[in-house]
Amino acid sequence: MKYSFMTFSTPELSFAELLEVAGRYGYDGVELRMDAGHAHGAEAGSAPAQRAALRGAAAEAGVALACLATSLKFADPAVAGHTVRETHDRIDLAGDLGIPTMRVFGGAIPNGIGREQAIGQLVDSLGSVAEHAAQRAVTLCLETHDDWCDPAHVATVLRRVNHPAVGANWDVMHPVRTKHATIDESFETLKPWIHHLHIHDGAGDGGGLTPIGEGIVDHRRVIELLKTIEFDGYLSGEWIGWEPYETHLPRELATLRRYEEELA
Repeated sequence: MKYSFMTFSTPELSFAELLEVAGRYGYDGVELRMDAGHAHGAEAGSAPAQRAALRGAAAEAGVALACLATSLKFADPAVAGHTVRETHDRIDLAGDLGIPTMRVFGGAIPNGIGREQAIGQLVDSLGSVAEHAAQRAVTLCLETHDDWCDPAHVATVLRRVNHPAVGANWDVMHPVRTKHATIDESFETLKPWIHHLHIHDGAGDGGGLTPIGEGIVDHRRVIELLKTIEFDGYLSGEWIGWEPYETHLPRELATLRRYEEELA
């Protein structure tokens, strides 16, 4: 398995410092969260020379840029046009940086709009940008998040879009915490489309984050299931506003590596 972590663990680190930390702790890659004030510098307004420099630095360090995490949301038709334009800009950023996946959200479903209409809105929006993503070698990954924590709803969108450049970001905790699906049920539902994962553990009923293995998410089972499809993407730790990175980054990776050893 390949492991990365999102820059919510290290929002204050420069790009060079981020790469050094990833290499020091043995992560295969990093996931850049944009539009959140993080210090890495990979933003939609960055100049071509800066993008080239960032891509070159990551290659030299031997740390992959695993995913570009955006805040894009598609369920609200009132802002759909603006969101699609922003999506094109962020696809180009990911393409310029050589990032293979880009996380997107479904977003909250506005009052007065039913689930079926919201699904149609996502299908139209994602379908309209899919070919551009394919041209830039980027896969858009719709996350099990917010009003789309039920993997069945995400699968319905992806089945209707039916484009290889649009897949799933399986956040393993959200379906379990919201009681929409177990780990096994989520995997079976999303299996044809899984390109990226967000991993983290937490207490039930909206409780805070916990170390992996101490909460409600069976990450050992996640790895076991991914092995059945020879998954080649990244399991990316998303730890927001938690412990100092010096505490959780090495500990969480050690737990995941131990699970792999136990399953070998």
